[in-house]
Amino acid sequence: MTITDTCSAAGQRLHDAGLRNFASDNYAGVHPEIITALERANEGHQPAYGDDVYTEHLQHVMAAHFGPQAQAFPVFNGTGANVLALQAMLPPWGAVVCAATAHIHTDENGAPERVGRMKLLPVATPDGKLTPELIDREAWGWGDEHRAQPLAVSITQTTELGTAYQVDEIKAIADYVHARGMKLHMDGARLPNAAAHLQRPLREFTTDAGVDVLSLGGTKNGVIFGEAVMVLNPDAVSGLKYLRKMNMQLASKMRFASAQLIALYEGDLWLRSAAQANAMAARLRATLEPHPMVAFTQPTESNAVLAVLPAEATRRLRKNYRFYDWDPARGEVRWMCAFDTTAADVDAFCAAVEAALEEAASPE
Repeated sequence: MTITDTCSAAGQRLHDAGLRNFASDNYAGVHPEIITALERANEGHQPAYGDDVYTEHLQHVMAAHFGPQAQAFPVFNGTGANVLALQAMLPPWGAVVCAATAHIHTDENGAPERVGRMKLLPVATPDGKLTPELIDREAWGWGDEHRAQPLAVSITQTTELGTAYQVDEIKAIADYVHARGMKLHMDGARLPNAAAHLQRPLREFTTDAGVDVLSLGGTKNGVIFGEAVMVLNPDAVSGLKYLRKMNMQLASKMRFASAQLIALYEGDLWLRSAAQANAMAARLRATLEPHPMVAFTQPTESNAVLAVLPAEATRRLRKNYRFYDWDPARGEVRWMCAFDTTAADVDAFCAAVEAALEEAASPE
């Protein structure tokens, strides 16, 4: 075999393009409009490390959504955005109150503690959402050198359980947090899904609700790579410019991250994509809700559906579809829809669920 023979496979598709899964919106490809934006940005040369015209224009796009004071710092991924945002908000002795189901606590492999040098103070919640009363369980001990100081709260919109904070709920948390000299961070990996559900502009439940710093999502809504730390209150952060480089989140060819976020947020692509994912999750739930062997454990307020079904049915369903266990002890699973999930995809999946349930009820 020659080098040419080996390289000849480079242009071949190595997967079944018709395959659909319901494990994560990260499984979806890249939106065609994002690909087009990347092709346009790829022509010619542009300065590196954020001095390009795309990153400059991104500031204007984000100001239109979040206010003239807003500053956008593109980064590679969601974990990087969360760690960087919280690190810039806290001194080394600071702690962050978060929901026990928060991504920073369950899915970032200790990065906030190990890289960000902060203590997480998780609180159990019934629906993934914090309240002032729940925050109060860990918001104490200021001035005690034996305790990490609770100086920030992080909420997730929408939550890992697919639930969405209402505008007044976020305002109540912000008022509580700020009254105690703390800061409010929002993990907005699925912020567009919340906007599609609430039918409210992004600013109304972020800047205007009192959020200080936002991790703004892109990957889960059709971008190849690229999120942004959105500083909504410049007084809430320190040294973010330098921390981004220290945390290995400063892209040399930043124009490509910025171009994707521009394509997503300058028009209505972010909302169209999120609304499609939400609608497909609602369709999935509505189709299976009448089935007596399926129980839904959370409201479906975004693109996530949490359900409990018999273990044998889950096992059979996994022969053809990927999805994640949420609480294996009680048979709870999470099904996710994406911007490219279609009604036909959902209907085929629901038919497979019903077939698996029937087989589980009448084993051979």
